Amino acid sequence: MTDKEEVTGAGDNPEMILTGKKSGKALLLDSGEDFEMLDDDGIDDDPPHLEDAGGGKKTKTEPAEDQDVSPSSEVDEWMDILGNGQLRKKVLRAGNGPDSRPTKGQNVVIHLKTSLADGTLIEEQPELSFTLGDGDVIQALDLTVQLMEMGEKALVQADAKYAYGALGSLAPEVLPSADLALEVQLLDATEAPDLELLSPQERVALAGQKRERGNVYYQRGDYAFAVNSYGFALQITESSSKVDISPEEEEELMDIKVKCLNNMAAAQLKLDHYEAALRSCVSVLAHQPDNIKALFRKGKVLALQGEYADAIMNLKTALKLEPSNKTIHAELSKLVKKHSEQKGAEQAMYKKMLGNPGSGGMQKHQAKSSWGVSWKWLFGATAVAIGGVALSVVIAARN
Repeated sequence: MTDKEEVTGAGDNPEMILTGKKSGKALLLDSGEDFEMLDDDGIDDDPPHLEDAGGGKKTKTEPAEDQDVSPSSEVDEWMDILGNGQLRKKVLRAGNGPDSRPTKGQNVVIHLKTSLADGTLIEEQPELSFTLGDGDVIQALDLTVQLMEMGEKALVQADAKYAYGALGSLAPEVLPSADLALEVQLLDATEAPDLELLSPQERVALAGQKRERGNVYYQRGDYAFAVNSYGFALQITESSSKVDISPEEEEELMDIKVKCLNNMAAAQLKLDHYEAALRSCVSVLAHQPDNIKALFRKGKVLALQGEYADAIMNLKTALKLEPSNKTIHAELSKLVKKHSEQKGAEQAMYKKMLGNPGSGGMQKHQAKSSWGVSWKWLFGATAVAIGGVALSVVIAARN
């Protein structure tokens, strides 16, 4: 392992995913595989949601007094979806009515033409499939398709923030900070199949796709969305099954689960969500006690929480498993030094609170000596007094 994160099998092209229906089980997001050790450069208990599409704001030109208002005039309206002018939708061809709109969690199929703001065509996808609301595609699509009617064709103007952002994309090829014009037609929307009825290989493929989407978000620095995608993948791997599954297939699902948890921990660390990252690491180690990445990240989290002794123990365990790993060596050396400094500071504080132990001992000795002198003096004085009384008695008797 190196000291930089690596992700394999992840591309920027949105996945063609048919996802399973969500089970009633909560996402293991309190709780991220392919990422190597974290550098020095963490989630909420619930997955982060996409920005709410809301009802949008419609902007239109008022018709002249002698102009008839017909349903076709709606086609010329722009809907400001988020109210900030950065994501707008205009209907080019009306659909089958509001009741035909898809809902989150459904599988949708769209015909998509992606162009730059100046009209330069980037790519055309006749049948792009994804799960609505799962973050499988760019936000511009996830938000606008929710507001489309079946059969509707719409033009979407998306600011780079809701497209490929400041990093751009290699597939499709989009320059950084590029605004997009999307021509979208909603072709189909169906309920997702029940996860319990999916074959083991279908579950493996689906969970793998969600994980890879999380990797894309991680690479782009969108760590909250990465956690979201890993959470959906975990939900798929953890769902019960009504279909027979072989030990080999169970092992394959477990492998994806562990990778997702490891990557999730990496993303949660980036978000400074230490308790969530710690729970993700603990979940990995419950399945694989010798997982080096989980041991390393657990040590990292504990160190960030000031638990240096426990952190050092985890890193030593990881180092025994991979003695030549320079990253673990460096982190362990750093923690040992911090732990030593912490102990020194604590000892200094205790001395200040309790006083100087050396001077305290001397004071005790001096006090003991003083008591010894006092007792000797008192005993001597008493003896002299008794002797004087006795002598007086003898003299009186003789007289």
